[in-house]
Amino acid sequence: MTDNRTIQFTFALDDPELDDDRREKIARQLLPELRNLDEVVKADRTENFNPEAGSKGFATLVGVLTAEVSIKNIKGFLSFLSDRLGDKPIEISVKVGDKEVSIKAKSRQELLESEKIAKDLLEAEKNKSGYQLKTFQFETVQINPNGTEIKSVTQSAKYFAEDLGNDVFLEMVYIPGGTFIMGSPESEEGRSSSESPQHQVTVPPFFMGKYPVTQKQWRLVATLPKVNIDLEPDPSSFKSDNLPIECVSCDDAQEFCARLSKKTNKVYRLPSESEWEYACRGGTTTPFYFGETISTDLANYRGTDWKIWDTVYPANYGQGQKGEFREKTTDVGKLPANPCGLYDMCGNVWEWCEDKWHRDYINAPNDGSSWRASNCHDMTILRGGSWFDLACTCRSAYRNRASAEDWAIFVGLRVVVLSKSL
Repeated sequence: MTDNRTIQFTFALDDPELDDDRREKIARQLLPELRNLDEVVKADRTENFNPEAGSKGFATLVGVLTAEVSIKNIKGFLSFLSDRLGDKPIEISVKVGDKEVSIKAKSRQELLESEKIAKDLLEAEKNKSGYQLKTFQFETVQINPNGTEIKSVTQSAKYFAEDLGNDVFLEMVYIPGGTFIMGSPESEEGRSSSESPQHQVTVPPFFMGKYPVTQKQWRLVATLPKVNIDLEPDPSSFKSDNLPIECVSCDDAQEFCARLSKKTNKVYRLPSESEWEYACRGGTTTPFYFGETISTDLANYRGTDWKIWDTVYPANYGQGQKGEFREKTTDVGKLPANPCGLYDMCGNVWEWCEDKWHRDYINAPNDGSSWRASNCHDMTILRGGSWFDLACTCRSAYRNRASAEDWAIFVGLRVVVLSKSL
C-alpha cells in the first residue's frame, strides 16, 4: 500500500540584505533542484500568492516557489531547504486541504521545526469532523509458505467509534489513500481470468469497519426509520450479538447504509471493489495478507477437503496444511487482523461491494470508484470468502458474485465512510 498524499509548501527568501534580482536568481536555481528531489511530486514558480489580510505575506516578495511534497519524507525536503539556504530568513506557508499556516523561519532550526506544523495540519485534515481519532494496537501475522511457522507483528492504526446507541459502537478504521496493483498474477494458484488484467488503482483515503457488521449493530440500525425497504432485525441463522450478520441481501445492506447515513449525517455505504481489495491487502502482494498460504488458526474457512459428487476439492492452499471446518460463523475479532487493523477480511462471511459483476477488469475504473454499469446479468460483487468455502476463495484477489436480492447463511457486509464526508 503506497501512501501518495502530499502537503503543499510555499516559500520565499525574506532576507533584507538580498535585492529582488538576487532573490529571483536563487529561485530560478532552486526550482530544477526541487523538481529532481524524490520527495517532491511537483514544484513551480508562484506568481500570485494571496496572504491573509493585514499580513505582510508573500505579496511583497519575489522568487516565490511552491512544492507538493510527499508526506513520507517531509523532513528530507526541509533538510534540503535548510542545507541549500542556510540561516537566511524564509517565509514559508504550509497547506493541507483548506487549512494553512504561515511562519517566518529565521534560522535553519526554525525551518526544520515546521515539520511539526505540517504533521499537525495532516492530522487536522484527517479529522475534520471533530471526532477524536484514537490509536489502537493490534497483532497481525506472517505465515511461512508451508504454514508451519507463524510470526506475530504488532502494529497500530487510527479509528473513530460511531455511537449507535444503547452502548453499541461501530468502529471505523482509517485507511490512508494510496496506489496498489489490483488483481492477481497468472502464476497465482486458484486464480481465474476474472482477476485479470492486473492494473494500477489509486484509492482516496477512507474509513472502513474494523469488523463485519455484527448482529447487535444490525438490530439497532434495523429499528431506525425506513428509507426504502423494510429490514428484518434478526435474520441470521447463527445467533449471537458479536457474530457477523448473515442472511442479508445486497438490497438489505444498502438499506442498512441508508438508515445509518440518515442517523449520523454522514455518507455510509458499501465499499467499492477496489477499496475492498486495497484495504484487504494492506500493502501485501501475496495471495493472502498473511502470506503465500493460509491456516484455520488465522481465518474461519472450510479447512477440510470438500467432496461434491465425485470430485474432491482439496482444503489446503499451496504448500499449506489442512485444518478444521467450524461449520459456522465465529465472533468478529477472534482471529488476527490484517496489516490495516481490519478483522475477518479472510473468511467468516462474504461481504457485499457496490460494484456490479464484470467478467474481467478491462476498462475498470482506476480511481477507487465503484463499477456500477453491469455487463453480466446484473450480478453484484462479493469479496472475502466465508466459513463455508475453501481457502482459495479467501485470497485477496478472489471475486464472487450474486444477485442483489440473494441472501445466504455465509453472506454479510462491512461498511465504509469517506473521510471527506465526516
